[in-house]
Amino acid sequence: MQADPASPAGSAHPLAQQRPLGDRGFQILALASGLLVLVILVLIAVSTSQQASSWFTTEGLKIFTNNWDPATNQFGALAFIYGTVITAIIAVVISVPLSIGIALLLTEVVPYRWARPIVYVIDLLAVVPSVVWGLWGFLVFAPWIQHIYAHIGNVVSGVPVLGALFGPPTSGVSFFTAGLILAVMITPIVTSLSREVIATVPAIDREGAYALGATRWEMITGAVWPHSQGGVVGAVLLGLGRAMGETIAAALVIGSSAVITSHLFAPGYNMPAVIANQFGEASGLFRAALMGIGVLLFVITIIVNLIARGIVERSARRKRGA
Repeated sequence: MQADPASPAGSAHPLAQQRPLGDRGFQILALASGLLVLVILVLIAVSTSQQASSWFTTEGLKIFTNNWDPATNQFGALAFIYGTVITAIIAVVISVPLSIGIALLLTEVVPYRWARPIVYVIDLLAVVPSVVWGLWGFLVFAPWIQHIYAHIGNVVSGVPVLGALFGPPTSGVSFFTAGLILAVMITPIVTSLSREVIATVPAIDREGAYALGATRWEMITGAVWPHSQGGVVGAVLLGLGRAMGETIAAALVIGSSAVITSHLFAPGYNMPAVIANQFGEASGLFRAALMGIGVLLFVITIIVNLIARGIVERSARRKRGA
């Protein structure tokens, strides 16, 4: 019996009938998983906002004042917002050049057989618990670096700008120490993400740049960076979100002083640290204020991650258009 010439060769009717059902099942599963994440985020936001509603209604815009005194029911959170922003900026400024440099080193300079051990070490650093970094920072790093802070403070004391930033008073537990510890914590994350993005640059782009007589630096700036800058910026913003939300490590090394000061070597406070340190003894409006700080931190972190996602998607659209 001859096969029907109109039927496609090698057609398997049972497989062709099952594939649409499997595709629909996978689509439903993926959609349900994505919706579940959104539902969880909404439930977290709603539940914490309800518990913090008394703080928002009682304080109003006073939540953005620098007046945190639980004994008199004054709960202005500006000092904690300031500390969160300052420590995150310090961490990003220190971490980003180092992370991008390591990523370029591993992808463009070091041979693959030598790069693999370095990648393993970076991945191991990314999984070190934050409490370990915090304890090391508090017990070892802060006492050691306090003498360096004091020396720098004495040298720049009286200098118009540097004196206001790094002059006395100085302390081992401070904004700058917290920023340094956060920089160490986010560097493996930013490095790994940047390395993965840079590795996706087509080899033909690199070879074309070399064929035109470009040096390695010109190849990186002319071929590698334009292709990967959106992903690298997204990695940086994800690291920024991690730095802003880190709790235990920052709580141990920042100093627990609710002040707004330009002195980076002075003790301070940030939003995750105040929640971790004071939530156990809080009740009533005090507890609501801490929950409200958590809501503000949640919103800020979500905004940072959305910005990162938008930058990555815009870069992907630009590459598709090109």
